[in-house]
Amino acid sequence: MGICDGRGARGSRGRRWIWGSLAAALVLLVGAGGWVVYQNEYDLKEERVTVTGGKQPLQGILARPTGGHGPYGLVVFVHGDGPTDATHDTFYRPIWEAMGKAGYATLSWDKPGVNGAPGNWLDQSIQDRTDETLAAIAWAKTQPGIDPDRIGLWGASQAGWVMPKAARQSPDVKFLIAVAPAINWLQQGRYNLLAELRERGATPAETEAAVARSDRTRAALQAGQSFDQYKAGGGDVAGLTPQRWEFNKRNFRSDATEDLSQVRIPVQLILGGQDVNVDIADTEAGYRRLITAPGSLQVLRFEDSTHNIVPKSIEDSELRSTLLAIAAPRSLFTQGYLDGMKHFLSTLGTRKG
Repeated sequence: MGICDGRGARGSRGRRWIWGSLAAALVLLVGAGGWVVYQNEYDLKEERVTVTGGKQPLQGILARPTGGHGPYGLVVFVHGDGPTDATHDTFYRPIWEAMGKAGYATLSWDKPGVNGAPGNWLDQSIQDRTDETLAAIAWAKTQPGIDPDRIGLWGASQAGWVMPKAARQSPDVKFLIAVAPAINWLQQGRYNLLAELRERGATPAETEAAVARSDRTRAALQAGQSFDQYKAGGGDVAGLTPQRWEFNKRNFRSDATEDLSQVRIPVQLILGGQDVNVDIADTEAGYRRLITAPGSLQVLRFEDSTHNIVPKSIEDSELRSTLLAIAAPRSLFTQGYLDGMKHFLSTLGTRKG
């Protein structure tokens, strides 16, 4: 009888411990879930919009700050390469929030062909992308709560060929924030090729062969060859589609030099010291040489950062980058990046020119 009672008492205590542990685990899971939800909530009022006035309507998001009453300045987002949606898979939202704290709304859209948007981004030239951007600005100027005299552009990578062109072609563009842009398309491609070869420890023979393939590709583009002609001539088509070939053929001569030389508005240039896509030394030297109006250019360099202004140690770890993207997306970026853009916008004040 006593043994049975003893077993019963020990069993009861064991069950209470198990249920207590499960309850504690549940609290932790709920707490973690709550933290993730909290971290992915932003001080923004997002509105799905249709941007009209261009070649085709654009599926966009207009995000206004939750504080203040407007009218707000506006930052129009110009994507880099690839099939990017309006939020860049939520990557943009911490940036939008930082800009909102500086009193600026943001406008971004799905690239043509992305998320069912009409058109195909691979059919575009750099001038097409510029026209699209200027049409979005013209539309935004008519929207309630937006200050038409405080509209500028944010853009990354390939946007470096679009934004200076837009600024040159329209006085509506009052400032630029350029993140990891290049100046010359072909020079950027060669730098990227060699940097990636170095990073993976390619042998001299492998490097020589890769450069030879790249030279054949350049020659084919300059000769105006079709995809089929390039392929038939032994061109390297790994990972290349006919549409991408035509996109490259349409844009490979892009160079921002002439457009940058005409820029007379505030420009913030942001660079990552670990960028293997863009030669940041060449970019910074070019911007400093070409943007000469006193006080126009501000340069931010983050030496431990990649092309995306993310610490290299994070970007190189799929686990860390995934966990941060889910649980603490604002911490994914290099410290000082979001605050740097916020400060730049804040210093623009209510400037009208």
